[in-house]
Amino acid sequence: MQKFYAASTLTTPEICFSPEENIFLIRGTSAPEDVRAIYYPVIEWISLFIDEVIQGKINHYSPELPLKFQTDLNYFNSSSAKFIYDIFLKLKQLKSAGVPVIIEWFYEEEDIDLREAGADIAMLVNMEFTFIPKSK
Repeated sequence: MQKFYAASTLTTPEICFSPEENIFLIRGTSAPEDVRAIYYPVIEWISLFIDEVIQGKINHYSPELPLKFQTDLNYFNSSSAKFIYDIFLKLKQLKSAGVPVIIEWFYEEEDIDLREAGADIAMLVNMEFTFIPKSK
């Protein structure tokens, strides 16, 4: 499956999904004017990716090599939050199908709000997140 990549801007995050390299990353700021224009292609790509994994077309994930999804956002607005939630809801389909998935949520050590936002999303999708503080 083709890699998905979107470069970051002042208001949009870098998004890199590369199944071959086991890189699934959202990093930066997510406060776009048109959140749908940014996230609809992401949701579409993830849906196709999940279908291929569930159908066995992509099968290189195992307990020794789980799919690792990293979220390293320094800010996201409420419109972005809904799409970020949708991404994790899609990933839950993989976990439910027996594919090992690890979710790493990075946050600045002093940014308790961002950590709590991740904890809220984890609770809502009923998935375990690993919270990783970043020091400056």
